Amino acid sequence: MGLKARRPVSRPDVFDRITREVVAGLEFYGDKGWLEKPKGFFVKPPALSDVTVRKVNGRRGSFHRIFFDSGYTPHQGEPGAERWRTYTANNREYALLLRHPEPRPWLVCVHGTEMGRAPLDLALFRAWKLHDELGLNVVMPVLPMHGPRAHGLPKGAVFPGEDVLDDVHATAQAVWDIRRLLSWIRLQEPESLIGLNSLSLGGYIASLVASLEKGLTCAILGVPVADLVELLGRHSGLSHDDPRRHTMELAEPIGRMVSPLSLVPLVPMPGRFIYAGIADRVVHPRQQAIRLWEHWGKPEIVWYPGGHTGFFRSRPVQRFVLDAVRQSGLVDGSPTQLHRPA
Repeated sequence: MGLKARRPVSRPDVFDRITREVVAGLEFYGDKGWLEKPKGFFVKPPALSDVTVRKVNGRRGSFHRIFFDSGYTPHQGEPGAERWRTYTANNREYALLLRHPEPRPWLVCVHGTEMGRAPLDLALFRAWKLHDELGLNVVMPVLPMHGPRAHGLPKGAVFPGEDVLDDVHATAQAVWDIRRLLSWIRLQEPESLIGLNSLSLGGYIASLVASLEKGLTCAILGVPVADLVELLGRHSGLSHDDPRRHTMELAEPIGRMVSPLSLVPLVPMPGRFIYAGIADRVVHPRQQAIRLWEHWGKPEIVWYPGGHTGFFRSRPVQRFVLDAVRQSGLVDGSPTQLHRPA
């Protein structure tokens, strides 16, 4: 209900523009061949070297904020591209960084919807425990249209939301930004292991990154979204004869194009981990989590008895995440074979 309050469905006359863009998107992506071969949609970004790092003294201890220019731009002629360029706060990427003075393994934590704020991200990822007790370098990037990247957005512009092409651009830029961040980490410490940790919307983005980026040691997907357009259509609350519902159904091929279900995971099987809630009313267990689990080869998974946000108080989930970083070699030793970029 909280998500719906922030994401009401527009009137049919307003929704007409979304419908026109979906139709144009189907033609554009179809002509490019990306509806059939989605990997071509995701462009590999250039390596990142120019990063601003600022120290922050917090209550728990000092950490850093890092900033860099995203450099992302939509494809030439892509529907919705002109509007996306007006969301200028997305041009700058931000991240929180907890880093040790000596080289350590890295864990990139990708947040969920309505996050991207320091106190919330630090708490939900239990970042200080990962840093202080497990000895990891922890970095938490901010997704497009979240946190400081939401400044100046027009009313109703959110990610994820009803605007399908905004969701596509946000997904593409999120994947781009995290891949750039990974290149910076590798430039800093070429021999260090790197893993992904994620929540909800972040699980969706992390699973895409893990299907495009070689050399990751692990990917921990928490209550992950598998198909964003399908999920949004399910939660729209629209009747089957509503034209707006038809638009979401029309957009399903675009949703599959930007879904990890259409890509092959590159993280080695021992480094794949998923947890989900059996009573999750946001990310449906069967329609989302199980489909992704099956597509990823049925890796280790844990189910907790709760809803979408119940993971935070779940002891089994806490143990699962800690065990995952240990089993993958990020903590207490290295895996038998290190998987580094080719």
